[in-house]
Amino acid sequence: MARKLFGTDGVRGVAGEFLSAELALALGKAATRQAGGEGTRVLIIRDTRQSGEMLEAAVASGVSAAGGEALLGGVLPTPAAPLLIARYGLSLAAVLSASHNPYQDNGIKFFAGDGYKLSDEDELAIEDALEHPSASDGAKEIGHIRDLRGAPEDYLRELHSRFSDLDLKGVDVLLDCANGATFKVAPEIFRRLGATVSVLADSPDGHNINDGCGSTHMDGMVERMQAERHDIGFAFDGDGDRVLGVDRSGQIVDGDELMALATLHLRDSGRLSGNGVAVTVMTNYGFHAAMEQAGIAVETTRVGDRYVLEELRARGWTLGGEQSGHIIEMGFNRTGDGTAGALLTLEALAGRDLADRDAMAKLPQRLVNVRVRDREAIAHATEVDAAVREAERELAGRGRVLIRPSGTEPLVRVMVEAPTEQEAQEVCGRLVALVERELA
Repeated sequence: MARKLFGTDGVRGVAGEFLSAELALALGKAATRQAGGEGTRVLIIRDTRQSGEMLEAAVASGVSAAGGEALLGGVLPTPAAPLLIARYGLSLAAVLSASHNPYQDNGIKFFAGDGYKLSDEDELAIEDALEHPSASDGAKEIGHIRDLRGAPEDYLRELHSRFSDLDLKGVDVLLDCANGATFKVAPEIFRRLGATVSVLADSPDGHNINDGCGSTHMDGMVERMQAERHDIGFAFDGDGDRVLGVDRSGQIVDGDELMALATLHLRDSGRLSGNGVAVTVMTNYGFHAAMEQAGIAVETTRVGDRYVLEELRARGWTLGGEQSGHIIEMGFNRTGDGTAGALLTLEALAGRDLADRDAMAKLPQRLVNVRVRDREAIAHATEVDAAVREAERELAGRGRVLIRPSGTEPLVRVMVEAPTEQEAQEVCGRLVALVERELA
């Protein structure tokens, strides 16, 4: 059966339209039955979107209707879910968030009792249950809905335990919390570790999540860093599973550079299992060059932290991530954790200035999204394929070319990395013109 509801990161859409209260209730009920039915304890957490309370009530009602016990953890980052599952011995968690999307959207993603997101098979089983409801789907006993007091504090304890040796006294940190799920817990853990903390985008009103702030809108953070000269800055996304850095000069430091710092640090401290790291096809060529020089294996996956995680599990490796800021340290958590990623960066720096980073030399990158009639037609565009192979020969050992269809929009993404901005722009321009001529 083909997936119809679940994408690569749960069920997502406009809240109140596609993602209605009725659908949320049905998902909560079906997921609870899939996880064990009556007596199943299910954690529910959410970000700060206006629709979060509605969906929380609906999912909790579905859990209760299936005979489960819904535990309402309130506003917490997505990465709190796996940690709290383990801490409380739960069978399931539902996270209500649309990550970096605008407030009108929302989503539901489930984590299983082992702390990992549900498998494809479990998601298909849930979809099948929604498509083919049965009269026997009801529970003999209606379950309960309870507030889970102390969940934020327990998440903070997990962070503090992992980074208990990190002393941030004298470090002046600026945090951009995207008016999202990290707005309380991220500043608090930095303060507990001794940092002087300034915060922006920490006043959520239900509508302003990701609105001109957070890791997808860095201008405000850059301006504050340049004007106020903080030591270091970190920006999270709406659900708190991504992080990007900003150095004291206002230079943005993306996930590739943060990953390079973390990889070398964990290797040097004997904590990089398998001496390897998993990244996606979007990772900068400079990262690969740096890891090759350091003798560290790199495995490349499709775009999406889901695929990075699959590779880490398959290989038994510790570390993986994405250019967009997902950083997964398997020794701590089983999903990207923006707050932990920021702290891991400071641990890796060991008192050094982020502006003096030297873990990798980032190559200039040019990325253009070309709107096309049919994004899948790129697979059969022989002239484009020949041009890509010629560009790859041109950049062999010095850069790379990547052309791929968007997973959700009628776009073909053309990316070129080269030793200079001019060469990257020239090669990318040629390929973009060809894609437009052939496919637009």
